[in-house]
Amino acid sequence: MSPSRFAVLIAGTGLVAMLGGCTREAPPPPREFVSSTAFGYLRTQVGFGNRIPGTPPHDRMAAWLDSLLRARADTLIVQSWTHVTADKKTLQLRNFVARFNPKATTRLLFLAHWDTRPISDGPNSKNPKAPVPGANDGASGVAVLLGVADALKRQPPAIGVDLLFDDGEDYGDFNQHPDDVLMGARYYASHLPPGPTPKYAVLFDLVADKDLKIYQEGNSLTGAPEIVQLVDADGTTVGSSTVLDAHSPPGQRHRAWADTPFDPSEAGGLRGGSEERAPAASRDAGRDRGGLTFPH
Repeated sequence: MSPSRFAVLIAGTGLVAMLGGCTREAPPPPREFVSSTAFGYLRTQVGFGNRIPGTPPHDRMAAWLDSLLRARADTLIVQSWTHVTADKKTLQLRNFVARFNPKATTRLLFLAHWDTRPISDGPNSKNPKAPVPGANDGASGVAVLLGVADALKRQPPAIGVDLLFDDGEDYGDFNQHPDDVLMGARYYASHLPPGPTPKYAVLFDLVADKDLKIYQEGNSLTGAPEIVQLVDADGTTVGSSTVLDAHSPPGQRHRAWADTPFDPSEAGGLRGGSEERAPAASRDAGRDRGGLTFPH
């Protein structure tokens, strides 16, 4: 697919009232999220190959992320650690925490996982042993966050914004070997960066499907309903679902957490080539959720 070029204005939301009366006489200049650029980030990730921990494409992706984020963020924290899996494989894993306005005491956290799953064991998969290409499951959330990073570089936020690219979410068996999944989220939760914890966090995953359906996620509705409503201020979700995802471990540590989830039937499926993804979906995710960065 040849993506059309969009220049989407990221506007403020009800976060103004939530954060407590920070106002200006004149409105701030718009912050732009360029969906064609974000879609290019998605294509680049797919071009690396399957980003499975312990493989060369995973290493190439890590180097690329490191380079991009150092050029955009005020501070980049790289969390590196070793994980030994249930079948005795040793994995070198890395989280990237891109910080904007790191001295700000009011902070928000956005995150997405950057690894891909080694098997396509989703309910709609036609080849369960094939690796997941990860255009939607992995690359789409990363692409949106990189687009947000571009926007924050052009117009720095008045509050603090952290972008977490977590590793090792999708590696193992979610039922048989739960220690081999959600590894980056758990590591981040137990190794939080110094300073105030975020007021809330929003997870992006599978947000570039051609027929995008964004649900109000059940665990988030239970644990942080007010944040779910804030994230969904424009009413773009189409229902609710409950999924186990990387939001769960940090949700035990942060005051509020919201997932921006997908149609659960697509998780872990073989679908995922960039030709099946829609730049308009990346545009909408970046526009509707990027406004939460509070452009004052």
